[in-house]
Parts: sequence; C-alpha cells; structure tokens
Amino acid sequence: MAYSTNNAAGKVIQEILNDLPQLVAVAVVDTNSGMSLASHTNSPSINPDTAAAYNTEVVKQKQKAMAALKLTGETIEDILITLSNQIHLLKLAENNKFIYLVVNSRDTNLAIAREVLRNHAAALN
Repeated sequence: MAYSTNNAAGKVIQEILNDLPQLVAVAVVDTNSGMSLASHTNSPSINPDTAAAYNTEVVKQKQKAMAALKLTGETIEDILITLSNQIHLLKLAENNKFIYLVVNSRDTNLAIAREVLRNHAAALN
C-alpha cells in the first residue's frame, strides 16, 4: 500500500523500496506538521502515516532536550529505536523532513538500513 502527495518524497520511497524490498514500512515526514508526504507499508498492522505523527513528537522532544543541554553545534543525524523484533530508524534530512523506516531485525542489517537512508535523505533537500 503506497501513498504519495509529494513527487520528491514519493520518488525517495520508491528508491528505498528498491534497496530494501523486505522493509515493513517507510514514510517521508514533514517535521513541522507531522504529516506523511509519502509512505508505503508491507504490513497491514503498521500504518506509517499514523506512526509519522507520533515519531514527529520523538524528533521534537529530542531537539528540545538538546536545546536544554545547550548542545550547540550538534545536529541529529538519526534516531534508532530497537524493539524485540523490529528496528525503527528516523533519518533527519534538511528542510524539516525525516524518513521513518521500520524493518524486521532478523531480515535487515542495521548498517545497511542506515546507509540506504543516508543515501536517499539528500534527495529530500
């Protein structure tokens, strides 16, 4: 199931799918609004558009924590959340966007997933 309201975001989703066809879900998200610009899921139990809104709050809270700690000169590259069977990766891009990726931890190597997102995040700028 794929959704796209933004050509650049839709293209990034397709390219990530080409590189990680076994992914569980993926979305390109606007950090300001929490809205998904494009998404895809291979699992009926995960709605990446709903997850996008919640993960936007994760990003915003980490940004607030960094400001409170006065971590000037630092930027968030990605946020990793490991579950018992899944890896959730938030890769921040410029222009207040991020890519949200869910993969099965038994099917996908974390280093490969991070590299795929790093390669495609630049296309959102």
